[in-house]
Amino acid sequence: MSESPLILVVEDEYPLQGIVESTLNDGGFEADILSSGEEALTLVRGRVKNYRALVTDVSLKGTMSGWDVAQQIREIDPHCPVIYMTGLAADEWSSRGVPNSVLLQKPFAPAQLVTAVSQLLNAGPATA
Repeated sequence: MSESPLILVVEDEYPLQGIVESTLNDGGFEADILSSGEEALTLVRGRVKNYRALVTDVSLKGTMSGWDVAQQIREIDPHCPVIYMTGLAADEWSSRGVPNSVLLQKPFAPAQLVTAVSQLLNAGPATA
């Protein structure tokens, strides 16, 4: 049995963390849920785990936005699939989002998240 793809999730609202985690688990993925962009970058730079995609809220507490997190992770891994979640900043996606990313407008159906992750993973280059 192969391992489920590991998804890095950055979401600072605890109720949403649980929803996103259970949605991804139900969709056949594993998820590491973090509350800040700084934590996410520390893990990605450390290369302790093989994250297959990033799911990030755009509006985060702290100094980094989801836009910043995705940009910096793409500098480390140029092919990392990115899914943004936002309730307010959808109009900024075309100017601030990284190429080949998906934006989900809150509220969204759980199936939309699983579909977005699956499509980006299937479309991307094969990685070891």
